Amino acid sequence: MPPDRLAVVGTGLIGASVGLAAKRVGVPEVVGWDADDASLRVAAERGAVDSAAGSLAEAVEGADLALVATPVASLQETVQAALGAGSEPTVSDVGSTKSGLCGSVAERARFIGGHPVCGSEARGPEHANAELFEGATWFLTPVAETEPGRYKLLHGFVASLGAIPVAIDPAAHDRLMAVTSHLPHALANLILNHAGSVRVNGHEPLATAGGSLRDMTRVAGANPRIWIDIFLDNAEELRSSLAEHRRRVEDLERALEAGDAGWLARWIGEAAGNRRTLLDEAYHDVGALQRVRVHCVPFMHIAFGAGDEPAFRFAGEQSTARPIIPYRRLYVGRAEERRGASKDSVVRPFMRIQRLTPHISYISVMPAKAPGPVGRDVKSVKAFSPQQFTDGSGRHDRR
Repeated sequence: MPPDRLAVVGTGLIGASVGLAAKRVGVPEVVGWDADDASLRVAAERGAVDSAAGSLAEAVEGADLALVATPVASLQETVQAALGAGSEPTVSDVGSTKSGLCGSVAERARFIGGHPVCGSEARGPEHANAELFEGATWFLTPVAETEPGRYKLLHGFVASLGAIPVAIDPAAHDRLMAVTSHLPHALANLILNHAGSVRVNGHEPLATAGGSLRDMTRVAGANPRIWIDIFLDNAEELRSSLAEHRRRVEDLERALEAGDAGWLARWIGEAAGNRRTLLDEAYHDVGALQRVRVHCVPFMHIAFGAGDEPAFRFAGEQSTARPIIPYRRLYVGRAEERRGASKDSVVRPFMRIQRLTPHISYISVMPAKAPGPVGRDVKSVKAFSPQQFTDGSGRHDRR
């Protein structure tokens, strides 16, 4: 059963997305508060909160569940304030690190740490969306003192948003995030700064880079307000992951120096297997790959498919997007560069293609290995209007 009153403390991307998702699943009242008045105002305008509170205490008063979605550096102070306000709500957070926070909380019966493993390169409530948590892991950190009823409330709420709740020890969470999230962010910054700081016979690497660099560095330069705090708060585990990474880089250097083709073949094969495992875990039962084209009139055409380099084109300008993944859980990706495109034109996860509806003539789906462009093998092509594709009326054909 969802909470009757949800307090969202911090209405940035994650907090506002929680509010939108909560309203979508029928939470009767969502009250928001943010120290940044502009952020709170945008969240209210977008319908992420029903009302904007004048203070944290006002937001939490009468709430069944209070979700703290502030930057990591302010989480301890804000969580303590939420626990000390209102009528003893269950309190959780969405921070990317857990050990320090969970260890600092004295009211362990009512506080349950949380972390939805999702997000965006974008920031702020203007980019929030109700579908952000669908299929995402949402870590929860109950302890021996946690009241079962409160954990049940939080667990049920998280699941209702479409996320997958996973209980984990706070220290294990931080070690896991160091490997799977914090290290990739750190390396993305390192790789891009490396490429941006050198010249090769007068050539600028960033001006001639292909898809590999773009794909590997999608998260580079992410919101420093958030990521500086994350790196410092989880510094010990991140340093450990960097040390292991350094050891593996040294192994590669030795193989290159020795000309060890066998080692390189095994190394690449191991990576290929790990990549398949990653995709299998993320996208269950994907079925056959499909080629999908979104036909936009008159100013935009988007084409992508198995093995293609997807691209957005806007009125003579260009924008790049991340690569395609199996169709049943298809996400077109987020534009890394947007020139000449309005915010409403940016393609988000594919099930939100309705944002582009005014500009789309039709959407066609065909087997990925079908010969020729869409339209030649008309028997294999299924066409949908944007409304059919997003309202479910065409869903039975998507396989």
